[in-house]
Amino acid sequence: MELAGVLVLVISFIILLVIGVPIAFSIGISAVLTMLVGIEAIPTFTTIAQRMATSLDSFPLLAIPFFVFAGQLMNRGGIARRLINLAKVMVGWIPGGLAFVNIIANMLFGAISGSAAASASAIGGFMSPVMEKDGYPRPFSAAVNITSATTGLIIPPSNILIVYSLASGGVSIAALFIAGYVPGLMVGLSLMLVAGYYARRMDVTVTEKVTIKEGFLRFFEAIPSLLMLVIVIGGIVAGYFTATEASGIAVVYTLALAMIYREVKIKDLPNIILDTMEIVAIVLLLVAASMALSWVMSYQDIPQSMSQAMLSVSDNKFVILLIINFVLLFVGIFMDMTPAVLIFTPIFLPAVVQLGIHPIHFGIIMVLNLSVGLCTPPVGSLLFIGCSVGKVSIGKVIKPMLPFWIVMILTLLLITYLPQLSLWLPGVFNL
Repeated sequence: MELAGVLVLVISFIILLVIGVPIAFSIGISAVLTMLVGIEAIPTFTTIAQRMATSLDSFPLLAIPFFVFAGQLMNRGGIARRLINLAKVMVGWIPGGLAFVNIIANMLFGAISGSAAASASAIGGFMSPVMEKDGYPRPFSAAVNITSATTGLIIPPSNILIVYSLASGGVSIAALFIAGYVPGLMVGLSLMLVAGYYARRMDVTVTEKVTIKEGFLRFFEAIPSLLMLVIVIGGIVAGYFTATEASGIAVVYTLALAMIYREVKIKDLPNIILDTMEIVAIVLLLVAASMALSWVMSYQDIPQSMSQAMLSVSDNKFVILLIINFVLLFVGIFMDMTPAVLIFTPIFLPAVVQLGIHPIHFGIIMVLNLSVGLCTPPVGSLLFIGCSVGKVSIGKVIKPMLPFWIVMILTLLLITYLPQLSLWLPGVFNL
């Protein structure tokens, strides 16, 4: 039954994706078909429905709608513009500085909002015309924006790290958040190296000249936005509140800030809430379907069989990590990040833990790896968002994105084989 279940699962899932069935429905239908291999119809449908419903009955998952709502408020509340102005003060005066501004602004906005999609949309929409005016080709600007938006998935607060905590069986969200800082900064710096090199070759002009007085003014304007990061992460690390409670505080603080900036009015809130619920509904449907499929795989002993198969190939953790990275890079091309984390964490985590790899370290590896998939066709959501706001076709963006992909993968390998890059900060804070 186990082999038959695996074949039904894999074949049905691939066929459903090929014919264009949405990913959440593909996952759910595959789970049902796999269960039908050994169980009658009524118990199958009852069990799948129950697993989907109970998977959403989770206190940590409440953080996702709150952080998404906070991100939507930031997107419209003038916070992105203030962070861009701050980044211009920091690096706008350097030759090729606008590319650096795009990357740093994405890192800051992504760190505050926890959403790569919101970051790519907000920062890209503002920076693309500015960069084009200063001589940057549109495809290059879009490539910079798309790849740098992924840093918001690693630098906390991050919704996908919350999902990994759920899939892993309760790895500390606070520890995962703190572990993401160094890898996230490394990704940002590696992207800046590539962007700086190509910007110099383009011989773009430097138009951003800010006086000391104006620089201080922009810095003080951005402080309230940056304080949210201090309040949220500082409160979690200090133990004043959980990640879920921090998400609620983030909403209250961001809403107050947007009102103070007078860029969000009371009449705008219904549309913002509606947009938030649309995003959350998609995410939670993916979570429910993926958790049901994870349970079906456990019922069929698929994770245990996969772990044993990998360990039979080699008992060297470096070889196993390399195999897992190749698999996840391939998976990321065709599957969205949330279902990928929920489905493959139960498969790979037992094997890597058996080899002595820390679950926190593996979580960072997994999220960083799948972040690359968000920038690749045919399913890369950031690729579509970045090309849309940058007003450029996907075909024209692929070539300038190649060097960014390469440095992201090289950074992934560094983080994979140097675990202290992920585990040092959690150790400092005793998490």
